[in-house]
Amino acid sequence: MKNKILNFSIAAMAALSLSSCNDWLTEDAPGNQKFDDFFTGGAMAEQVVNGAYVPLAWEYNNSYFSEWFFGDIGSDDALKGGQDIADGLDAYDIDNYKVNPNNAIVLDYYRAKYQGISRANLALQEVPKIDADDSMTEERKLCFMGEAYFLRGLYYFQLVRLFGGVPLITEVVDSSDKWKQTRATTEQIYEQIISDFKMAEELLWDKSRYPAEDLGRATRGAAQAFLCKAYLYSHDYENAYLWGKKWVEEQYRAGEYSLNPRYLDNWMEASENGPESIFEVQYIIEPTSDFGVGFGSTRGTFTTILCRQRGSSMGSDAGWGWNHPTQNLYNEFEAGDPRRDLTIGMPETEDLENIEVTYLGSPYYNLKNVYYDFDAKTYITLTHQSRSPKNYLLMRAADALLLYAEAALESGKPASEVKWALEEVRARARANAADPATALPEFPYGPYADNTDGLRAALRHERRVELAMEGHRWFDLVRWGIAYDVLDKDNGSYGRTESAEARAEMGNFIKGKCELMPIPFEELRLNPMDQNPGY
Repeated sequence: MKNKILNFSIAAMAALSLSSCNDWLTEDAPGNQKFDDFFTGGAMAEQVVNGAYVPLAWEYNNSYFSEWFFGDIGSDDALKGGQDIADGLDAYDIDNYKVNPNNAIVLDYYRAKYQGISRANLALQEVPKIDADDSMTEERKLCFMGEAYFLRGLYYFQLVRLFGGVPLITEVVDSSDKWKQTRATTEQIYEQIISDFKMAEELLWDKSRYPAEDLGRATRGAAQAFLCKAYLYSHDYENAYLWGKKWVEEQYRAGEYSLNPRYLDNWMEASENGPESIFEVQYIIEPTSDFGVGFGSTRGTFTTILCRQRGSSMGSDAGWGWNHPTQNLYNEFEAGDPRRDLTIGMPETEDLENIEVTYLGSPYYNLKNVYYDFDAKTYITLTHQSRSPKNYLLMRAADALLLYAEAALESGKPASEVKWALEEVRARARANAADPATALPEFPYGPYADNTDGLRAALRHERRVELAMEGHRWFDLVRWGIAYDVLDKDNGSYGRTESAEARAEMGNFIKGKCELMPIPFEELRLNPMDQNPGY
């Protein structure tokens, strides 16, 4: 599947872009291509849908802009890292709640998502016109459309969580009078997301139906899980519960998805697109350099080299030391929880003297998403120093189980349903512990009383430790409405646990502002619209 998606023809996309000029000319220029010239068969339908996946993999344009810059670094799970505080000032501002509308990470993230929306819109416009042929049955054609609906919903979901309401574009922008668009409300964006995911759920195939070479494509199970998640974010807990339960009954209990017996297998290359994977961004080995080129010029991920630890003991496998786990995250894990040491690494003693190993007092480094061989306890050597084939998980079965549990709790369903899903996740972790007989007891345990508030707190703890350093934490804090209570320098629970050096760099989390990123200034200049409050 990696090759099928990421080898989408650059020339083909360039040819499509030429057709947008037709409406502005009184006569076609020689050699000018029209949509109808290109979309002539099933192979072209597959190509245009593959092209809609590709912006998910983009991480670099004028800046690095992976989603973990927000989900991890913007939260209490991670510090920016890097060589020093001046290394990546836009990331420093995200880390310390000092973001302004000129932030390059915010701009590139925003633009990459709209590139994906544009490509999904093109697929939804053109694929229905293509007749079935030897390379595409009518049923496969409908599934391609389901993939495009899913991707458009996903791109808008990624946007609305960061920016709130954004321009809502559901058609191909093929003339100048369609360029400027007003901002839709947050509620309107969620309505579109949910509509797209529902259309996808009707049209997509179950994961088991795809051949091995197509694993990684959007599935019916992915649409169901993301519907649960989208409804949770829009605080419609009853519908979140209905879709979460549908996923549990039709996907998890039916065997379409399961938890990997070994927690660590979620980050081993051999297990990519495996039984726990619901949807992940696909990467392949990329032997060429594209530094300074921009969007779409690599099919490998930068995350590996960015997040690997700095330090002389690593030799050529050393990384750039970004995305440092915090002391606060380290402390969150229960005694005996094996997930801590599979998430957070500690440098060798001799490396602690190297000033580049620590960042503002944190010596920890990230073990997930860095192409690490957990069995051999070593980094896998890259064929290109800054490119990696390691996929990036956006949703896995443990995440979906915890989302279902949360929806059941918040919609007032029996506590037994909530506890079942919570225990599914904890039981896997317990089985991986050095002493399964004593580690990670069933709920209620520790500080969590056997009541609604205690169960809610236990679920939030479990999401944090199970999904740590996977880019979810900041988004969870915001949707729970507790970002200020956790992240504010003076009044939050986070800052008090960090080093004096880290605390000195923190800014105050301003309630009513910092829950969203600013609409990028460059986008406001091109398309005047209202800015988010406080910016």
